[in-house]
Amino acid sequence: MSDLAQSGVAYMQHALELAKRAWGRTHPNPMVGAVIVEDGAVVAEGWHHAAGQAHAEVEALRALGRQPHVGATMYVTLEPCSTCGRTGACSDAIIEAGIRQVVIGAIDPNPAHAGKGIEVLRAAGIEVIDGVLAEQCADLNLIFNHWILKGRPFVAAKIAVTLDGKFAAASGHSQWVTSDLAREDSMRWRSYFPAIAVGADTVLCDDPSLTSRIGDHVTCPRRFVFDRYLRIAGRKNMPKLFTDEFKAQTVVLCAATACQMLKQKLIDLGICIWVLPIGEDGHLDWQAFRERCAVEGIIGLYIETGPRLATALLEKQKLDYLYMYQAPKFMSDCAAAGIGSARHTTSMSEAIKLNRVQRAILGEDTLVRGHL
Repeated sequence: MSDLAQSGVAYMQHALELAKRAWGRTHPNPMVGAVIVEDGAVVAEGWHHAAGQAHAEVEALRALGRQPHVGATMYVTLEPCSTCGRTGACSDAIIEAGIRQVVIGAIDPNPAHAGKGIEVLRAAGIEVIDGVLAEQCADLNLIFNHWILKGRPFVAAKIAVTLDGKFAAASGHSQWVTSDLAREDSMRWRSYFPAIAVGADTVLCDDPSLTSRIGDHVTCPRRFVFDRYLRIAGRKNMPKLFTDEFKAQTVVLCAATACQMLKQKLIDLGICIWVLPIGEDGHLDWQAFRERCAVEGIIGLYIETGPRLATALLEKQKLDYLYMYQAPKFMSDCAAAGIGSARHTTSMSEAIKLNRVQRAILGEDTLVRGHL
């Protein structure tokens, strides 16, 4: 690492913290932060607030409000864009401003653009250093990176288990597997995603709100419920998802063969219904669901799963990512619900493996997350 890059780790960390101020609010764009440094001091900063608004680099240059001093350096968490979208190209703005040094965290994940911003800057005589805190900068934009590379929504599941992989006691009692700190962290990830989903069993057992509650601030993503035959709608008492102030955010996913009277009951409550075909495995067609999400502009989905849905998603390889919260507890009860039912493995080589793993300690609990 060059002297410039090594000395700039703290500035890049600051740019990362700026980017996180728009946590979950920039879809389908990435979160990006930028700082301008002169003579060892931050003199201006900016971050991308929302899609259609100015990019972080432009925000920082506007905040500076003058010509940068000779030797000024810009630190930015993502390679500056080199093409014009709803806003102008940031590489052009940097050149026009007179910045002569740029330090970059992650490279643009789009193969059509990757490295092009750097080429434009260097062609203009600007010194460019890349790869500073690259892993952290890339990890900030899991949803955006997947959408750009794969062209389909990023689907992640969250599970909370004991050390022996149990979701609940044999009686079904599950509150709470993990501690307050772990649940607060899960709320933070809820707010990261534009949509959240659960199975009908979770709604029937726990009656969740599926909102993100951080301090006094409550936000509500799009809420999906997998309920093939509308079991929930057949109950006398309707869950919070169908009656609260955010009910317009709720979408029930069902089969065409579900009872028409129950469909109408939900429609009369103001609940949206997506009718999906049944797949070869007898469940709602996953590919059809992902394609509908893409059409609706929903590029990321956070699924809070119980053991049955988690098993199906993992064993059928329908997930892109997994968040696993683990508490230092043992149920030590073979009747308690855990993951696994359909596979019969004969060697460790058949294990489902996480890649690019990230870990966090949350009090007594741990979070392990990674790509599948």
